[in-house]
Amino acid sequence: MDIRDLTVDDLDAVLDNRKRAFGPISGSDIETWRGLVVPVLPTGRYIGAFDGPRLIATARINAFTQWWHGRPMPMGGVASVTVAPEDRGRGVGRAITQAVIERAAELGDVVSALYPATTPLYRSMGWEHAGGLTRVTLPTEALRGLDAAGPGVKLRRMGPDDAPELIATIGRIHAATRASGPLCYDERTWRLWLAEDDDFCYVADDGFLIYRWNSGDIQVDNCVAGSEATARALWSLVGTASSVAKSVTAVVEPYDPVLWLLRERSKDEIRQTRWMFRVIDLPAAVARRGFPAGISVDTVIHVEDPQRPANSGAWRLEISSGAGSVSPSSGAGPAFGVRGLSALFAGVPMATLRRAGLVTGGSAEDDEALDAAFHCAAYMLDYF
Repeated sequence: MDIRDLTVDDLDAVLDNRKRAFGPISGSDIETWRGLVVPVLPTGRYIGAFDGPRLIATARINAFTQWWHGRPMPMGGVASVTVAPEDRGRGVGRAITQAVIERAAELGDVVSALYPATTPLYRSMGWEHAGGLTRVTLPTEALRGLDAAGPGVKLRRMGPDDAPELIATIGRIHAATRASGPLCYDERTWRLWLAEDDDFCYVADDGFLIYRWNSGDIQVDNCVAGSEATARALWSLVGTASSVAKSVTAVVEPYDPVLWLLRERSKDEIRQTRWMFRVIDLPAAVARRGFPAGISVDTVIHVEDPQRPANSGAWRLEISSGAGSVSPSSGAGPAFGVRGLSALFAGVPMATLRRAGLVTGGSAEDDEALDAAFHCAAYMLDYF
């Protein structure tokens, strides 16, 4: 088996594998897909496994920015992982996934996330369930009743040339709200999404909205606001369709302000798509992560990462003034496999990790300190 970067000449075979893995794809979607992947090929972020001349597996590593407690870091979003049906069960999936881990490290992606088609494979390679993408269904009329916030909030339509402003807006909001988990595409990708004819896109000084019609109702892909006034303005804009659309299905934060702005809320209709997370470069990931400013931690943790031995060993974890670091150390402390470490990084409580067998050793004081440092409600607003 030979694993190498994919080229334009490989794309027909890649598309065939993709169809066999995920089902048919329309002609227009094929063109969109080619527009997305062709510029990625020279960057080393699309790799394939070959048996002689035959393509048997693929994986793409999207270049994302992801926020953790309000601080951005480079994240490799793993997608388009395919194995030809006739080659499954031969260890090909593990081989291409190991190559993804190594390539992500080479590219400087200090963490990685993915939406799993199968949990066992990714767990065996160090990813663990960490957060969710939450969809809520709301009555359109209830949103109309929020009312626009008045002349202080100026909304305008967005197009491809607004991509830089949108990226800056996303960064400001996620930093200010100390968000954990949401991601941002690069400018080229945002330009492609903002050019979609069926998407309606609006931006304010501290927020943005992207929605579309879906079988007579409204589907909100993104509605992010940094203030009450902007949240009311964006959601009430969606509500102006209430004479036609009876319901709105929206991707929201776990504690999205719209759920507290609604006048009537007796039950929630919520669905969640889970995603998995992995630390790729432990020292860099801790150094780039944000932490609560009032928390101080100085402890030793032990890590075992067979796929990335550079992460393995005893580490002194120091956190103070909202920043953290790890350095090689010795001594006793909690012991994590990379799955448990990655889940802790994403805010999964130590009590959960212990009862799931993902951490051993250490003391109750260690658990309380680590919980206080890493606590968050990890979420994403984008599926990839």
